[in-house]
Amino acid sequence: MEASEFTELIPSLPQELGLDCLSRLPYASHYVASAVCRRWRQLLLSREFYHHRKKFGHTHQVACLVQALSARKISDDGRKRRESLSYGLTLFDPVSRVWSRLDPLPNYPNGLPLFCQLVGCEGKLVVMGGWDPVSYEPVCDVFVYDFTLQIWRKGKNMPIKMSFFAVGSHSGRVYVAGGHDENKNALRTGWVYDLRLDMWNELPQLSQERDECEGVVIGDEYWVVSGYATENQGAFDGSADVYNIGSGQWKRVEGVWEPGRCPRSNVGVGKDGNLLNWSELDPAVRAGSCGIMLGNRALVTGSEYQGGPHGLYMVEMGPGRSVKLEKINEGDDYCGFVQSGCCVEI
Repeated sequence: MEASEFTELIPSLPQELGLDCLSRLPYASHYVASAVCRRWRQLLLSREFYHHRKKFGHTHQVACLVQALSARKISDDGRKRRESLSYGLTLFDPVSRVWSRLDPLPNYPNGLPLFCQLVGCEGKLVVMGGWDPVSYEPVCDVFVYDFTLQIWRKGKNMPIKMSFFAVGSHSGRVYVAGGHDENKNALRTGWVYDLRLDMWNELPQLSQERDECEGVVIGDEYWVVSGYATENQGAFDGSADVYNIGSGQWKRVEGVWEPGRCPRSNVGVGKDGNLLNWSELDPAVRAGSCGIMLGNRALVTGSEYQGGPHGLYMVEMGPGRSVKLEKINEGDDYCGFVQSGCCVEI
């Protein structure tokens, strides 16, 4: 990014210094800064400015979580009542250790679509798919959250209704693959969503059907890990399909996951580049685990046993270090079960 693209950012300062000053603004100040003038707003919202901040180390990694809010009573027929969990989007800053909650999605004021997928993409949060929390019908909605303007916008709907698919992002694009359709048939299809163009394109098919698979991006490769075919429901496979983003081709890799183990929210990447299972990190998170990579650290959640108290922990992921979980004090408002999550570099 050339400083000459944005002249006179701060009166009486050279262009380079003005750009450097604005690049160092913490992300929490971008909303206010974007209202100062049209020039600043254009700058802060530009893709070039985001990559300029990232290049010089001024971006900030936060964890976005799909987290249970509360157990609320829902009336079935005016007499019987049952417990129902609603889910919201929680934001955790690993540096300041500050918790906050994002505004509800448009059209979903009382909770997120159940089992929706999250992914961070060029400083924005993308939420897609899931089940309508009232009807339990699958939805193909896509929403994008802009942290500078602090607003949601509607993206182009997913091409088909699909659930429990793998998701990952790379260079302004979101990749989805696998899962199952609205008739519970496992899928081997894949799609890519261009965030800037608001456009979907189909990918070549996977080597096999992969329902309840998990996605992770390693370098310029999008991995679709494990899953199972329609006729083998619950029999999780040990292989992965790997999409090379440069060549546009899939390859199949065997023996990367323990057969029979569910990979959902459990796939991480160690410093050696190999896949790891968050539930095997420590006995404190062996049940209901979820992990989110945050640079050299990870936010890991889980319980010692099924139905046990839910804990949130920070873990240093540097090479040669023994694993040690640091308990996080989340407070009463942010202690709910974490279903899934992602990292967003703002």
